[in-house]
Formats: sequence, structure tokens, C-alpha cells
Amino acid sequence: MNKELYLSHENVQFWADFSFVDFGNDFLTKMTAPIGKAIEAMSELERGAIANPDENRMVGHYWLRNPEIAPNEKLSNDIKNALTKVKEITHAVHSGSLKSESGVFTDLLIIGIGGSALGPQFVGKALGSPSKDKLNVHFFDNTDPDGIDLALEGIGQSLPTTLVLVISKSGGTAETRNGMLEAENAFTKKGLVFGKQAIAITGEGSKLHKYSIEKGWLDFLPMWDWVGGRTSEMATVGLLPAALQGINIDQFLKGAAEMDEITRESDFRKNPAAMLALSWYFLSDGKGSKDMVILPYKDRLELFAKYLQQLIMESLGKEKDLTDNVVHQGISVYGNKGSTDQHAYIQQLREGVPNFFATFIEVLKNRNGDSIPVDENDMSSGDYLHGFFLGTRDALYEKDRKSITLTITDVTPSSIGGLIALFERTVGLYASLGGINAYNQQGIEAGKKAASAILEVRKLVREFLKNKDGQNFNTSEIAIAIEKPDKKEWIFKILESLSINQPDNFTRTSKGTAFEDLFKYQEKSA
Repeated sequence: MNKELYLSHENVQFWADFSFVDFGNDFLTKMTAPIGKAIEAMSELERGAIANPDENRMVGHYWLRNPEIAPNEKLSNDIKNALTKVKEITHAVHSGSLKSESGVFTDLLIIGIGGSALGPQFVGKALGSPSKDKLNVHFFDNTDPDGIDLALEGIGQSLPTTLVLVISKSGGTAETRNGMLEAENAFTKKGLVFGKQAIAITGEGSKLHKYSIEKGWLDFLPMWDWVGGRTSEMATVGLLPAALQGINIDQFLKGAAEMDEITRESDFRKNPAAMLALSWYFLSDGKGSKDMVILPYKDRLELFAKYLQQLIMESLGKEKDLTDNVVHQGISVYGNKGSTDQHAYIQQLREGVPNFFATFIEVLKNRNGDSIPVDENDMSSGDYLHGFFLGTRDALYEKDRKSITLTITDVTPSSIGGLIALFERTVGLYASLGGINAYNQQGIEAGKKAASAILEVRKLVREFLKNKDGQNFNTSEIAIAIEKPDKKEWIFKILESLSINQPDNFTRTSKGTAFEDLFKYQEKSA
């Protein structure tokens, strides 16, 4: 262990070991000026600089855990008022003063996607406890009908006492809107009034906000333009689900605020976020040439890699830099948990393509209470887990596979808040080093536009076949008829989907070659 590369922050029970990065001899010295500029840019961000010029927005997720540093009194008060309301709703639900017509709430259904689901899922899994949770938590986090049915099956007979949170900043996100409509339908079929069990978390004046008022929903909490979805876990998006589940959100926010303090350190060699960003930059050649494998040695942190996928890949995956040069920047993230990974893909990590670096998350405390010995040497299950962590790290290093180790004492609201804050700041610092904007996301918008175009073609295909009731057509004929000759592949896949999902009306006759198969619409007889 290189003591200069081992950062100890006893006051927040956090340690970071960069000894296994093997920085080049003069790399850190050469990076003194660039990382200094990145740290100063982060300071300007916290002071309210416009960080997302595409939408002329500030980026203020750091204010969420310390409202006093927000750039004006209104923003500070907005954050404080939202936190107060989160606590008021939580107290009302837990005390039973806010309940359904069927009784006190027993379950919580969260409808959202991306940051509106990944954060609550990760935090809930990490900090929840079946014996202590105040509500049983379920998710609609996709527009997959089967997944929705599975979640409803999990709720089962508890639907009459299920509180629903619908989370969407714009109120127009298709997956969340679809989930809301599916939930409304499920409630209606059970003779329940959805609005009497629903709360909206959305932008003030959004489509969802207006809809919730029109339908008489229980309440509304705000989402703000200056908080991106992937950094919204400490906004109402993440705080209300966590609080309702029974997690101590004051400690969660405190842990994040404490991490913010130590990652504002101007001496980058003492700043874990700066050193983490420099590690990413060094290990991926400053352009994401290697993947990041997240290896937390704790079952509770199983979803951390999934959470970090969005935070890192959505923030850093950019085609162009700030001067409009094509750079194709980004770092791919994947992972599961140790020691499960040692029976999955560690074989390739050690001996296969050396296209990655690892980030180990070590948790010192094994469990609450004593452990039994599991072998003749008086070793416990936790001792084995710790041995597998150290052994895997050394085994990778022997093969010139580099790694970073982040250590916490235990999985607590404070430590989880700290880890989230650490990676949020690291992403911003790395983006500055790479000269990219971490806070825009044109790629996602492009995907949404493409999906809208496909849905429009689906509408044309359905209308054409309905107007030709009982007549057979192949893909090419339909493409010409609806004036979309360049969209034959879309049209074939749409026809295939219709024939599987609506077989009473849309039928398919095989002709041996897929594009020659015949499709028709047949009005279902009464």
C-alpha cells in the first residue's frame, strides 16, 4: 500500500485506496493544473453557474443536502419546504392520519423510469429491511406489460391499501404515463378510486401536475429543472420513497453533505472525488478506452452498479466536447456483487481481454451480531467474503488489471448518501477533465424521437389494414401503400407484433419467407 495514495477520512468512516491504479511516474504532477481547473469549475457550479447551456439551466443537486449554499433565498426555501413536506406526508402515512378508504397504507407503488426509479430501487435495497420497513415497496419502471402484471401480482390483495407515487418531471415521459394508466386501470377494475391513493412528484404546472389536480389526487411534490433525473435521489424523487419505506433521510442527507465537504478539498491529492476522477482518466486514456467494473462486496449493494450505469454513462457518454469536436467520450459500467462475480465473469477479468478496470466497494462490518465459525480455523462467512475480496483484487493485479478500492464501515443511510455524493462529484470532475458537458443528454432525446416516429408508422399500418378489412397484404405492399417504402423493417416488426398481441383481429399467413408473409385485419364478430 502506498500511503500517499491511501486517503483516510475517519470522521466520515470512509477510505479510498488508489495504490492499485499504478499512476505513471509524473501523471499526477502533470494533471495538477487540469484537476485544479476542474475543482474550480465545480465550485462555480455550486455557486449557480449555468452548467447546461443547451437548456440554460443551473445544476444544483449539491444544494439538496445543504440548502444554505443555494445561490439565492428562493431556491434555498424551495428545498427546505419540499423536505418539510416530505416529512409531513411520511408522518401522516405512518401515523394513519393519511390513509386509503380501505385502511392504513401497507404498500407503496412507485411509477417512474431512469433516475425516478433506479435511485429509489438502489437505496431501498441497500437500506431496507423486511422486518422494519414501514411499507412494502413495488415498482413500475418500464412500459413492459408483463412486468407491470408481475408487479401487480406482487401487490396482490393489498391494492386497496397501496399508496402510489407517480414520478415524472415533465409529466409526459411515455413509460411513466403508460404505467400510470395501467395502474389506474388496475384500481378501477377493483372498484377503487386511483386519485384517492396517488401522489404526483413532477414539475409544477406539468401535464402530470395538471392531471393530478383535475383527478383530485392526494398531493403533489415538486421536481425542479435544475435537478437532473440521474442526480435526483436526494430530491423529492428519492427522499419521499425512502422516508415512506422507513429510511432515515436526515442521516442520508447528512452523509452526502459530509462527503461534499471532503470532496471540495482544493488539494486534489487529499480529495477522493478528484483522485477518483483522475483514476478514471488515467485508466481509460482520458476517453473511456476501458470499461468500469463495479464490485461491491455486500449483497445490499447489489444494485449499485445498475445505479451507477445511468449516473456515469448518461453523464459522460457524449459525441462532442464543449468546443463541438467529435470525441465519442464515455465509460461503460457494469457489475454485480462479490463474491458472486468470482463464479461469473472474474475468469475473463483475470485472463481475458484487458479492457476494464475494477472498483471494489469494501464494507468492513459483516453483520449485526456475532457470526458462527464455518470451518476448523474458526473463520466466519464474513471472513471468507473478506478473503475473496482481497484475493480477487490481488489476482487481478497480478495480471496487470488495475483497480480502485473504496471502503465504508457499514451500510447505513449516511454511508450510502456519501457514496452517491462521491460519484456525483467525480462524474462532474471527470467531465471537466475530458472537456465535455456532463449535464445534457441529446442521445436520450434522439431515442425518444425515433420511438415517436415508429409509433406513427404503427398507427398508419393499423389504419391501412382496418380500412382493408379481410384483405391480405405483405410487408412491401403495405410499405408502398402508406408511403413508407424505406421503412419495411419497421413495418414487418410492427405486423409481427400485432399478429402476436392482437390475434383476434390481426392474422399472419406464412409464405415461407418472412417479408412475403401475408397479414390482414379481420373485424372480430360480435
